[in-house]
Amino acid sequence: MADQVKQKDNKGSGNGYSTLKRKGRKCNGFTSKCASLFKEQRARIYILRRCATMLLCSYIQGDD
Repeated sequence: MADQVKQKDNKGSGNGYSTLKRKGRKCNGFTSKCASLFKEQRARIYILRRCATMLLCSYIQGDD
């Protein structure tokens, strides 16, 4: 099944959006699952890094 994507039309006709049909591509189940797990792990590492930075900064500032 083809996905429909709305994209801004610079020609100034109508409401400014044209509907494009993208070719339906089937993603491999394993590939999409790995990609989603990778994104989730990357988000967790980002949160942990921010928390560690905040704790370290508060520790250094409390040392004065």
